[in-house]
Amino acid sequence: MDQYNTASRLMAPRAVEQLVAGRATSDGAGVKLTRLLTDDWQQRLDPFLMLDVFGSDQADDYIAGFPDHPHRGFETITYMIAGRMRHRDSAGNQGLLQNGGVQWMTAGRGVIHSELPEQEEGRMEGFQLWLNLPGKDKMCAPWYRDFQADDVPAFDTPDGVQVSVIAGASHGVVGGVQREATEVLYLVLHFTRDAVFEQPLAADHNAFVVAYEGAVQLGDTALPLKHMAVLANTPDTDGVRLRGRAGARAILVAGKPLGEPIVQYGPFVMNSQAEIIAAINDYRSGRLA
Repeated sequence: MDQYNTASRLMAPRAVEQLVAGRATSDGAGVKLTRLLTDDWQQRLDPFLMLDVFGSDQADDYIAGFPDHPHRGFETITYMIAGRMRHRDSAGNQGLLQNGGVQWMTAGRGVIHSELPEQEEGRMEGFQLWLNLPGKDKMCAPWYRDFQADDVPAFDTPDGVQVSVIAGASHGVVGGVQREATEVLYLVLHFTRDAVFEQPLAADHNAFVVAYEGAVQLGDTALPLKHMAVLANTPDTDGVRLRGRAGARAILVAGKPLGEPIVQYGPFVMNSQAEIIAAINDYRSGRLA
């Protein structure tokens, strides 16, 4: 837990390229959410395809959940801040996602799944991130894993930041999932007191930060809630430096671009229109999963 190196300081941290305001929308059977990463940003933030944040104390905003729906060609990573959501899919996987837990699903060649609340009141809050698969892996076998909060690798910095490493590695702590093609990094940061957190990043990796509670600052830029801070890909930069006030929480996500065509039709993300048509035909004929 003491692997954080206080002697390591960044020489050229990244700046914020743009703050992107989230768009209020709904999905599934009417779940209200805010979409932070839309298809307008897919090329710029390759390999990431979509990021939704959901959060409400009103059961009517989430109670219908996400009934059976298909996916092909990418992965979904759901981080549950608060609440209880049951996952079931056509590959036979089942899991209960709850406070601080993570669900990682590789749709690959195709899966049909549902995510339904297991609560009738209280707060439901979390993030869902879509991560693209390289063309060579888009038709791989589906894969699923869920992590309870205590199963997510974590460490505390001497400055007062609790870091959960969902994917990648941070300061010697290896996350729960690794992806060779995209080298994805997914960190959850909780500032237990006023503190600074630094994370080395390759200059050519695309990255963004979302603050979801309290006050977080990147350089001279304060990060408003329900906004995505896209980090500039400036040559010779060596990482990101965040300042948070006590009680602040944020996610930091980064990854290596795939540099491949992105063709999306709803829940299918492939490299060509022909592959999309094949996915639609497979779904309609019952061959998707």
